[in-house]
Amino acid sequence: MTSLLLGPHPGSAPGDVRGVTEWFGAMQAQDLNSVLWSLGARLPGRTQPEIVAETERRDVVRTWPMRGTVHLVPSADAHWMLELTGVRALAGAARRREFLGLSEADADRAAEILGATLAGGGRMTRSECMAAIGEGGVAVAGQLGYHLLWYASQRGVTAIAPNRGTEQTFVLLDDWAPTRNKPSREEALAILARRYFRSHGPTTVKDFAGWTMLPVTDARAGIAAAGLVAVDVDGIPMWADPEVLDAGPVRGWHALPGFDEYLLGYKDRAMMATPEHLRSIIPGGNGVFQATLVRDGRVMAVWKRTLGKRAVTVTVSPLEPFTAADWVSAERALEPFAAFVGLPLTVKRLE
Repeated sequence: MTSLLLGPHPGSAPGDVRGVTEWFGAMQAQDLNSVLWSLGARLPGRTQPEIVAETERRDVVRTWPMRGTVHLVPSADAHWMLELTGVRALAGAARRREFLGLSEADADRAAEILGATLAGGGRMTRSECMAAIGEGGVAVAGQLGYHLLWYASQRGVTAIAPNRGTEQTFVLLDDWAPTRNKPSREEALAILARRYFRSHGPTTVKDFAGWTMLPVTDARAGIAAAGLVAVDVDGIPMWADPEVLDAGPVRGWHALPGFDEYLLGYKDRAMMATPEHLRSIIPGGNGVFQATLVRDGRVMAVWKRTLGKRAVTVTVSPLEPFTAADWVSAERALEPFAAFVGLPLTVKRLE
């Protein structure tokens, strides 16, 4: 929990969006509201508009660096991350194109169209991007459009910028990230390993390889060069940032979004929840994670929020029996989220 920036940190904890994003290396971000609260939960006192304003500074960006899903990453690191880990998703794109009936030439043509249309600092909504691709002669019906947007970003041509209203916008990655870090492959593996283990450790080589989709040999090479410390956790070899090893246990309650690195950052989630609880957190095993209420590092409940004009209503579904004191603590843990969205809190209990 200390590594995840969910407790007092013995060193200098990051104090802005760029710092938190760099601390993690990458933060799961296919759901925008989720990643905004992931940042807000680690930057106490910030509001959602303030967090959004920070993402407009262009020092962080959303793209598909690994596992074929969207993450928030430092803009200056986006190119090398796409080249190191994102390329693995590109390698499997041919099969997806075959399923969609899409040629590689058309996928490349769509990326070229977006590159030309966005040149010179352009910024277009998702629907405007689709229209441009269609007008350029490439079909975007059904699932084709999403795949083409993914492909252009996966190749490092475009990236996802902050929303315009409720709609995604896209920019040229080179425009959004004019400064590019260019580590060697060995340096890049070490950077990724250090950031992952300092933000998630102690944890295993398997978790790191699963998070990045790197081969285990590459994962081990990164760990060897990252200056980490080996630790034994109940007979399981793990790795950690030496700075957090002396941190005591983190007590108390936290209200976390569904796609937070607290759960998404690991293949093995036994330390956070029981198998039965995980079935409630990820109903149907479909990859859609519910928001969680966490006590002393363990999931106690899931929650859903409904934003109204006068209040935010949070429905809490306990996964363990709640005492009266638990309900008081849970509601207190949700107050920072209500302040984050700028609305009074109403809690609905499902007991």
